[in-house]
Amino acid sequence: MLDNHWRDEAGRAAYLAGLHAAQAFIFETLGEITKSLRRVQAEFGRVTKDNSRFDKELPAFLGRAYNLKSIADDETGPGSLVSAETASAALQTARRFVECVASVLPANGQAQETPSRH
Repeated sequence: MLDNHWRDEAGRAAYLAGLHAAQAFIFETLGEITKSLRRVQAEFGRVTKDNSRFDKELPAFLGRAYNLKSIADDETGPGSLVSAETASAALQTARRFVECVASVLPANGQAQETPSRH
């Protein structure tokens, strides 16, 4: 995507990769299906808060990457360009996000530690 100058699409793909990984983790950890970004961010942040295996930057990535998705979906005009650096950084973080979630979930899909509900 970056090589073909589809940086806005790369930003959208990065966001969706992180969102889907977070949704999968929430489902496997809590047994809940979450759809809205706000709820996914809140639940993912809550269930990973005290888990040292999660980089503390990852929950914040969803909000930042959502801005890139918005540009790809809705923006036109001067402020609608995503730089190659921004798109590349988003893709790298998305890769870390997905790899982190995959490393925490065992092959059978269920998280090893189920946090208590408050």
